[in-house]
Amino acid sequence: MTNAFTKMLAEKDVILADGATGTNLFNMGLQSGDAPELWNTDEPGNIKKLYQFAVDAGSDLFLTNTFGGNASRLKLHDAQGRVAELNRVGVELGREVADKAGRPVVVAASVGPTGEIMEPVGELSHSLAVEMFHEQADALKDGGADVLWVETISAPEEFRAAAEAFAMVGLPWAGTMSFDTAGRTMMGVTSADMVQLVEEFDPAPTAFGANCGTGASDILRTVLGFAAQGTERPIISKGNAGIPKYVDGHIHYDGTPELMAEYAVMARNCGAKIIGGCCGTRPEHLSAMREALDTRPRGDRPTLEQITDVLGPFSSASDGTEEGADTGSERRGRGGRRRRA
Repeated sequence: MTNAFTKMLAEKDVILADGATGTNLFNMGLQSGDAPELWNTDEPGNIKKLYQFAVDAGSDLFLTNTFGGNASRLKLHDAQGRVAELNRVGVELGREVADKAGRPVVVAASVGPTGEIMEPVGELSHSLAVEMFHEQADALKDGGADVLWVETISAPEEFRAAAEAFAMVGLPWAGTMSFDTAGRTMMGVTSADMVQLVEEFDPAPTAFGANCGTGASDILRTVLGFAAQGTERPIISKGNAGIPKYVDGHIHYDGTPELMAEYAVMARNCGAKIIGGCCGTRPEHLSAMREALDTRPRGDRPTLEQITDVLGPFSSASDGTEEGADTGSERRGRGGRRRRA
């Protein structure tokens, strides 16, 4: 199936994705604890501005403001009955911005985790997870999305549920997991595990990879882990803009535009095809990434030492794939509730 996303993958050497959702919306006045998806109808001008930030910075692809648009997460805001409306409008606003860009820009419909723990560890059944993802995906397709994009997933069971739901919708899809626990996801998935996981599905994701996690160094180690498996599927890298720090009552990411430019070039050299930012990534970071990708030649695949020399140390001693590796004794009990801040 050929559409704007698959066409772009075939034609471009590298695709620049977008940056953070939460960081940029907080800068516009979104309050902590508010549902960003409600802004699709309450503050549509700000949502279009969010998308325009990415387009103006040179992104080839941006994700929609629909990360928490499933019934489980919207129920926290008494908006579980608005799944279809909020997701459709979120994509329609993106479609409006992309279609006026004067160049090809892909609208990727963001789908985040349900925020619940799936059986057998938790109580969310596979069938209910599929139903929630399907409800959301149908609305995203109705809005005009080019590709369905599930992100920040920790559990393979939840990834499988999203894949099954997406298969019913008939759009290309992509998926990323967050490797934030000593090189693994919070539920223990390694980079090698994910390469095997994505090949289980029919259809398989058009692209796969990692987003969020910890710092830029760690996500590149994960990308190297994907590439080491010999996959020919396009790899996604959407890393945070540095390390989060608590400053004056707010979370601040210390990554500079210069650091993110280095990250983008190294991500390409590590084997990533789609490169973007996650938490803390603002338009100025994206502009620097765009310039670096356009002006600096492709280089050799970097070593781990070269990555840390440029981007800083890893947050753990290993990437979790070694026999007996430390999987992280501190399993943070977020239950998948984090978003792209």
